[in-house]
Amino acid sequence: MLKTHGCGTLRAAHAGESVTLAGWVHRRRDHGQLIFIDLRDRDGLVQVVIRPDDNPDAYEIANTVRGEFVLRIEGNVIERSEATRNPNIPTGDIEVVATSVEILNAAKTPPFAIAEDEDVNELVRMQYRYIDLRRPSMISALELRHRLNQFIRDFMTEQEFLEVETPILVAATPEGARDYVVPSRLTPGAFYALPQAPQQFKQLLMVAGVERYFQIARCFRDEDLRADRQPEFVQLDLEWSFCEEEDILGLLEELFAGLAAALRPDLTVPRPFPRLTWHEAMERYGSDKPDLRYGLELSDCSDIAASSGFGVFSSTIANGGRVRGIVMPGGASLSRREVDAFTNLAKTMGAPGLVSLQFSADPASATEDDVRSPVLRHLGIEDARKIGERCGASAGDLVLLAAGESGMVSTVLDGIRRELARQLELVDDSVLNFGFVTDFPLVEWDEDGQRWNALHHPFTAPQSEDAHLLDSEPGQVRARAYDTICNGFELGSGSIRIHERELQMQVFELLGVEAEEAQQRFGHMLNAFEYGAPPHGGFAFGIDRVAMLLAGTENIREVIAFPKTMSASDPMTGAPMSITDEQLDELHLSVTQAVEPVVQ
Repeated sequence: MLKTHGCGTLRAAHAGESVTLAGWVHRRRDHGQLIFIDLRDRDGLVQVVIRPDDNPDAYEIANTVRGEFVLRIEGNVIERSEATRNPNIPTGDIEVVATSVEILNAAKTPPFAIAEDEDVNELVRMQYRYIDLRRPSMISALELRHRLNQFIRDFMTEQEFLEVETPILVAATPEGARDYVVPSRLTPGAFYALPQAPQQFKQLLMVAGVERYFQIARCFRDEDLRADRQPEFVQLDLEWSFCEEEDILGLLEELFAGLAAALRPDLTVPRPFPRLTWHEAMERYGSDKPDLRYGLELSDCSDIAASSGFGVFSSTIANGGRVRGIVMPGGASLSRREVDAFTNLAKTMGAPGLVSLQFSADPASATEDDVRSPVLRHLGIEDARKIGERCGASAGDLVLLAAGESGMVSTVLDGIRRELARQLELVDDSVLNFGFVTDFPLVEWDEDGQRWNALHHPFTAPQSEDAHLLDSEPGQVRARAYDTICNGFELGSGSIRIHERELQMQVFELLGVEAEEAQQRFGHMLNAFEYGAPPHGGFAFGIDRVAMLLAGTENIREVIAFPKTMSASDPMTGAPMSITDEQLDELHLSVTQAVEPVVQ
């Protein structure tokens, strides 16, 4: 073997042993007739001492090495003196006195320092990802993901779920995002799609009698990217026959709580996980993935606004909009400029502006001298008092109000809520506040397309007590759908599925999928439902996003070995890239417009 021990595994108990180490030069220090090398491998690093008296050849070789050279070193482990111990590293009680040094491979000077955890341009890091992954923080991220996957597999196996792999080359289906497509060489003009999720296959596994399935599945979605989203991602996918919502939510709570305890025992996970209906989450927080680590709940002031003398408010209500508010404790002392910063933030999220009310006294008894607001003379002190009381404001507080279409108001106040929490230092990074959001709408109206779209996916079952509204009032139908949220992120979604052909056809018809198209695209599922399909439900959560939370970062690329940029490009390999004319001919394709890929 080229090594007998990992560099980071040596301790005082190894003193007196002869060892063979192999790894990278993390740092080299020349003290005249004494050379120190910090040798690093995946396990950590250890200090190696090379003296000319011990082995002149080893000393000469050590004189030629630089950072990131790959070395093989033989030597003896000795304890350091009390004065030279290094308490900052696990191997700090010992060092290795080298008897031989062998260069396994030389190295150019890397484009950025690995020894220090310094800020490096992310594009450069991704271009040289094989070097970036040598950094201790990145090795820790990979180890965390390994332990996460291992825990999931052990947990699901204990719960009698069977791991089954499903295809990567599938038929294109409407899953809510664009498909990545793959041309078929053997069937000219036909295409596979890369799966957005194994949705149909896992349901077919339930029809097949597997009963409990799981998979750590790779999925693909051609959608706009952000800090917590990638074009290809990994999720835990599970499906369960003869189950109800409570069975799945109970399983998920045990899984997430167990994961946190195993991987981040230093974090607090409040239990039981709170449950919110979708309507409740939107009303209280303006978001279906609220951060539950703090309060700052929203208040509806629409009834007060409707009869107010402030034209902006009354006209908003008359046009079907809403007026809602949020309180910033202690915000009455903010300057006009500081309050205007919230208005500017609201404008970036689509609002025309915000209305502010700063109360220096209890709103219930406030006079005009106690309220600062640019619209007070239009609103009037009576309505200002009512709004302050409705929002739960106290003396010294600031009330911020947004007016307009309901969805926009929710989006804006959700963003304001997060900013308030940041400024008030309410976010506790030592807590993972998981929760479940249930009873989503089954469908939402697409104004542009003038059609109903599935809020989750077309295989989600409606609540049985709402099913009679599918034809008459589909917007009022609640789905048997549920999300898991944590600290302001959506971790994953699931639902009880449709398992009857007639109901599935009814939902397809509602979504504008004609019977002929339904049979062409989903005939395999519709036919399967006629051969004894059991009731079933499932869930899927993003492993990348869970790893991001457990690692304490807000950038998903920090926990993925080889991620893509925000333009879905890979600066290391150059993907996506053009292919040769011969390949295009073989696939019966032609390129009408060739554009150089943008790497950012």
